Amino acid sequence: MTETNAECRARLPAAVYDLAMRLGVTPEETRTSVKLTQTGRMKRSLDAQSWMSFSATQTISTRDCAFDWLAKFRPFGVISARDALERGVGHLDIMALGLIPIARTAQTAALMRGELMRYLAELAWVPSAILRNTTLRWRVDGPERLAVSASEGETASEVILNLDTDGRIAGAFAPDRPRSATPPELPTPWRGRFSDYRLHRDLWLPFAGEVAWEIAGRGVTYWQARVESWE
Repeated sequence: MTETNAECRARLPAAVYDLAMRLGVTPEETRTSVKLTQTGRMKRSLDAQSWMSFSATQTISTRDCAFDWLAKFRPFGVISARDALERGVGHLDIMALGLIPIARTAQTAALMRGELMRYLAELAWVPSAILRNTTLRWRVDGPERLAVSASEGETASEVILNLDTDGRIAGAFAPDRPRSATPPELPTPWRGRFSDYRLHRDLWLPFAGEVAWEIAGRGVTYWQARVESWE
């Protein structure tokens, strides 16, 4: 059952409700998911010197912690990747020709935490979820900082959202995102940054983003992308 606006305001900290309003979300919002396309580049490994270009499509739920990112790597699109969280299960698979498995990540609590953190960090691309995903837990973490968390026990995950001078989501930070889904899990500071905000379909959305690990006090950017379409 969809919450009323009064119920939503009563559930959320005022700063969180206000963030959704600044981003253009309306209390009458009914969309259950968004779909976006991206072009970008990423590194095969953190110590790689070269980048791989990709094009991707992604769906993100506004009601549940769920997303599905499908990417094809150029120049020929022979290699594809799927990074997803659906029905409480994480997926991270690399395929050749869309059919032949090259790598498939085991189902572990570390994989689930990593996928949950990705969903939480990407709320800037699905601002309706700030109001509509009632599984999220929020707290004010200081001036221009909001903490959002999901799940419990060994898969409990939290991300800090940093706001810019316009009160929009400028970045996301987790101090302990697992770098590996299997032991040793290597919990590591992880950070995402958003830029190029545009008013699109009555919502303020960032059209550029990048992600980095912090290794030995140094940021190592490994993923960069631009949004080509959003619906």
